[in-house]
Amino acid sequence: MQTRRKFIGTSLAALGGNFFFQNPLPKNESFKDLIIGHNSHQYKIDMNWGALNAKLYPVNDCHEMVQDSKGRIILLTNHTKNNVIIYDKSGKLIEVWGTNFPGAHGLTLNVENGEDFLYISDNNRHEVIKTTIDGKVVLVLPYPKETEQYQKPEQYIPTETAVTPNGDIYVADGYGSQYILHYNSKGELKNIFGGRGEGDEFFDNAHGICYDDRDKNNPCLLITARQRNQLKRFTLDGKLLEVIPLPGAFICRPVIHGEHVYLATIWSGSGSANTGFVSILNKKNKLISAPGGSNPIYNNGTLQPMHQTIQIFQHPHDVCVDDDENLYVAQWNSGKTYPIKMVRV
Repeated sequence: MQTRRKFIGTSLAALGGNFFFQNPLPKNESFKDLIIGHNSHQYKIDMNWGALNAKLYPVNDCHEMVQDSKGRIILLTNHTKNNVIIYDKSGKLIEVWGTNFPGAHGLTLNVENGEDFLYISDNNRHEVIKTTIDGKVVLVLPYPKETEQYQKPEQYIPTETAVTPNGDIYVADGYGSQYILHYNSKGELKNIFGGRGEGDEFFDNAHGICYDDRDKNNPCLLITARQRNQLKRFTLDGKLLEVIPLPGAFICRPVIHGEHVYLATIWSGSGSANTGFVSILNKKNKLISAPGGSNPIYNNGTLQPMHQTIQIFQHPHDVCVDDDENLYVAQWNSGKTYPIKMVRV
């Protein structure tokens, strides 16, 4: 079993996660008794969850994770020896598959007529690939030449998808030209919006997107503008509803679980390396907990700038929330480490 690198140690559980370190603590210490987070969402850390024999089951960047209908935890990595690694919740390996996704980045699970499907956004292939839960390809969305906004595939670098109950697919071109592409379930283009620009309706790193049906009467899209430290709400036909500022938080994709939104925050403060944490918003889209980050403070309704307070994470890229409300954090550029589990307390 590979030993995960450990960066900081402390036994400050009694502080309930509301602590601040000016500098990283010494490396190679234990996180065993550490509790991080704020208010209603606090967690213990398991740095060894899911660690495998790296010679047999290597990872490169651990980009995203989802839980399937059987309760299994599915990890997407851009290592083509095994792009998809499937665990049980204890971290035991169940199976691996996938060798054809060199730019595997976004992973969305959608249940269609009782069957689980995965939507993989591949940066290198410039495509979104829909597969069965065991890896059979059933649909490919190529670069959207028909929009007349793209002259070649290399201009299109999709980072994430969202799927609505009627099967419509939204693709965020978060590393390309910043458009949001709206398709029907057959892969036929219906709409395009966003793109680069200075106004609030435009994007700068539209890294993540999800379908938000917490208000059943008014479902919408949540889309990140990572470089602007913003989360944006749009109607399903592409009209801007709201901009949610998260100053100091460079957020990846939004993940809805119950009434809350969870976001891996890859960098914080000025955006320097190894400054990430996890952001958790309530049903009113207010930041209520930031495991690994500073205590969320609102002055006159305005969130004060956020920053990392303890260096647990290395470029956290996604958060998966299981049915027990534990978190699994996948990390980009983290020295080929396996995900971190955070156990709800």
